[in-house]
Amino acid sequence: MKNIYLVGFMGSGKSTVGKLLSEKTGMEFVDIDQLIEKQEKRKISEIFEKEGEGYFRQKEKEMLEKISNKEGLIISTGGGLGADAENMKKMKQSGIVIWLDASIETILKRTEGDTERPLLKQPYQQLKKLYENRKKIYKMADVHINVDSKSPEEIVQEIMEKWKYIQV
Repeated sequence: MKNIYLVGFMGSGKSTVGKLLSEKTGMEFVDIDQLIEKQEKRKISEIFEKEGEGYFRQKEKEMLEKISNKEGLIISTGGGLGADAENMKKMKQSGIVIWLDASIETILKRTEGDTERPLLKQPYQQLKKLYENRKKIYKMADVHINVDSKSPEEIVQEIMEKWKYIQV
């Protein structure tokens, strides 16, 4: 059984939806950000602060390489991992990629007050530009689900309804 990769901008619900989808399907759930934090023995915000974004993106690629060799996983990716064309290609080779598409307004509402996401510390115009650039790669996903005004349970239900069309 192939993997299911959840991609989307930060705050789109990848981890929450992934856990619920795992409960529904019995497939194992993994969160790449959590695996990196465990491996590095520190929070992503600290990795960004001490090593920089480039170091973190390399760790994401390495973790994706390890995970893509396994099967039957539901994988929550970091917002930047799924926005890299090379990573997207790798994910599509080893599974199905589902884009959880949230508007910038929904993302800002969901992440309000979150101090653990380094990229949220930039001005709105820069964040919006990053969002628009990432969407260009997210659009390469196999399945597109708009998550605005939907609960995590409704999103999982939509994934389950599309399940028969998703070759896993």
